[in-house]
Formats: sequence, C-alpha cells, structure tokens
Amino acid sequence: MRPPRAKSFSTAGPCDPQRHYMLPPTPRIPQARALIDMDRYFVLHAPRQTGKTTALRTLASELTAEGDTAALMFSCERAKAAGDDYAAAESLLLDSIREAATRSGWPKKLLPPDPWPQVTPGSRFGAALSEWCRRCPHRVVLFFDEIDALQGTSMVSILSQLRDGHNARPEGHPFPASVVLCGLRNVRDYKLTSGGDPRQSNPASPFNIITKSMRLGDFTADQITELYGQHTQATGQEFTKDAVDRAFELTQGQPWLVNALAHEITIRMGVTGAITAGQVEDAKERLIRARATHLDSLAARLHEPRVKRVMEPVVAGSLPDIDPTFSDDLSYVRDLGLVKQKPPLRVANPIYREVILRVLGDPSEQYVQADPRSFVLPDGRFDLARLLEEFVVFWREHGEVLIQQEGYHEAACQIILMAYLHRLVNGGGYLDREYAAGTKRLDVLRV
Repeated sequence: MRPPRAKSFSTAGPCDPQRHYMLPPTPRIPQARALIDMDRYFVLHAPRQTGKTTALRTLASELTAEGDTAALMFSCERAKAAGDDYAAAESLLLDSIREAATRSGWPKKLLPPDPWPQVTPGSRFGAALSEWCRRCPHRVVLFFDEIDALQGTSMVSILSQLRDGHNARPEGHPFPASVVLCGLRNVRDYKLTSGGDPRQSNPASPFNIITKSMRLGDFTADQITELYGQHTQATGQEFTKDAVDRAFELTQGQPWLVNALAHEITIRMGVTGAITAGQVEDAKERLIRARATHLDSLAARLHEPRVKRVMEPVVAGSLPDIDPTFSDDLSYVRDLGLVKQKPPLRVANPIYREVILRVLGDPSEQYVQADPRSFVLPDGRFDLARLLEEFVVFWREHGEVLIQQEGYHEAACQIILMAYLHRLVNGGGYLDREYAAGTKRLDVLRV
C-alpha cells in the first residue's frame, strides 16, 4: 500500500485536503448554506487566491452528498475568449457545465441532457438550464466560478437569462434553485464593466436578482496559528509564537501570503528547526525579490487608470479627488485586495506596501550608481546625513527625467527617494515603509 503523501502549504490553485494543509473551507462562508437553503441567488467575491474555489467546491460536494441536491461548481474562464459574442459564450459555458457534471461521477439521472436544447442564441443558456432542471429528480444548485471572465454583452446576456428564469420560478418554471456568482469583483462592478451605470437603479436589470453580496474574508491570527499548527502536528517542526505573530503582521491574514511564507520557509529555505520571526522576515524578502506570480499579477494592476486614481494619492501622502465615480473605483481596488476594506484608506498589508513601491520605483533605481557600502558608518549604522546630501545631487542630475518617466507623477518624488534608498540598503538591510495618506510628507526613520 502506498504511504500517504506528505502535505505542504498550497500556493497554486485550489487546495486539496489530501495534499495541503488547509482550514475547513465552508466555515469561512457561514451564510452561504442558509442562503442556498432559502433558494437565493447571491455573489461571493474576494481577491484572487483567497480560497473561493476551494470553499465552493467543498460546499457543492457536501450539498450533493445529502441526497436531495445536485450542486455543481463549474468555471466560466474559457468563456473569456468569446468576448461580446454571447452565442459563443453560451456554448462555452454549457460545455463547461457538462464536463464538470461528467467529472463529478454523478448517476446518469442527475446529468444534464445530451444534447442541450437547440434554441435561438441569446436564450439558449436559460433554456438549457430549464430543461436540465425539468429532468433532474433533485434540486439543482449552480456555482459560477470565475464569473468575471464574461465580458460586456456576454455578461449581460447570461445574467439576463438567469434573471428571467429566476423570476419565472414562482409560476412553476423549472430552473436552478440557487445560483452563486463567484469571482474577484462585486456584482456592482460587473454592471460597470459591461457598460451600465452602477449608480442608476433599474428594476429590470439583470443585476437585480442578487439578494446578497458576500466577501470571503482573510485569515485571523488564530486561524494562522491553526493552519501552521497542522504542519507542527504532522512534522514536529514548530512555528514560534513570534513567527506566527510576524506572519500575521506582514500579511494581515491574506491567505496566499500566509501559505507562501510558510512554503518558502519549509520547502525553499529548507529550515529544519523551530521557525522564528527572523526567518519569516527572510521569507518575505525572498518572495518580494522573486516577484512571485501572485505579487506580480497584483503589481501589474497598478497602472490601470481606476487603480492609479486610488493608489497614487495613497503613495503620495495626499487625499484623493472625490467625485461621483470615485467610490466605484475604490470598491474595485478593494475587491482586488490592494487596500484595506474599511477606512482609513491604507494599503492592505506591509508586503503589498513594499511591493507597490518597489515596482513603481524600479525604473528609477536603475539610475542609482552610488556604492551602498560607502553609506555604512564605522559602528555599522546607516549614514542618513550623507544619504540626504547624495540624494540632492542625484535629484538635480536625474530628477527632471525621472519625473517625466514616472507614471505616478503626483507621487514621483516619494517613489524616486524610496528607490534611491532601497538601492543603498539592498542586500544589507530592510526598509519598513509607511504610507501616510493626507499628511503630504514622507518620514524616514534611522534605526
């Protein structure tokens, strides 16, 4: 008999309880089961790699195992290629549903009809779901994972058909009992990106069937302790309390970051003894330098106009210009996970804070020719006075060119100074950066 595979911390794709340390998924979405039992349609959203797919996949399995529900999670991701071609989007989604149902191992009586009904494009998706529900002896519950993949007219068409079927249920029309739209963004942003105005109310809108919008939260400090404790129980390797506290401080519970730090320490760094706060700090630096995929994809968003509008004043230490559309942009940036969910406006965690300034400052850093070793005093401290003198010279020589190149013009001075400072301490120390929104200043602390 094959021995069980050693578990690890997941940093790519959904978690597998046989291969990964993981928290119980469904308690992270406690309201979902009650809403499904009430036959509601709702949204579950959260930033990428926070556990949405894992939670819904587990919930679908639990519901189906109870015997009176056929709960299926499927991905809308391939429909992204259809763009505004709603007929193609319908076909791609129906193919995804059939494949997911086939993989589930359900008995034939629960599977969708084969072939799907052939009706007019624009109503085919709703007709297909209706025919499936008419034949299926169990109530059908659908989880639309990666709903964000649908674009423009395709998004409007699919949601319109869901709304039409949803509203016909009281008349005995067969249709899914409950639908969960799962993605990165709140349904309000789907309306915006498909050409609608989220500020205008329209009772016939396909976006008005949603009874609740739930956000999958980050881990608490206790949950990080529980997750890391699973590794300790399996291997005997302890995460010290200081290490767990530092992991929470750096990540603020962002699930991918929590797992990535532990994976970096236990696998890539090969630490064998008790894990300390210093090793957590080293792992943080290694992740940032490696520009791990999660961090790189997040950083790529910084130059999107909606993101820049929110993030530039944060980096500059100023207050944003408020107009009727700012709240929508702020909601979008919160959905991405870049800033905290509640006021005041702050970057979500210290790791993101560091990544943002490093990414924005990288072009300027290439201009810095100063020798980092020459800024170390005899007693090992950093020569802050010399830094300021040398930076003035650097600014006079390169400042005008760098400001023109910097996309975040309002925050150019702060970004360039941080790039200069980072070049001088790189490899021999750490920078702890704090954005001070509304203060119009940048503080440098010598320690």
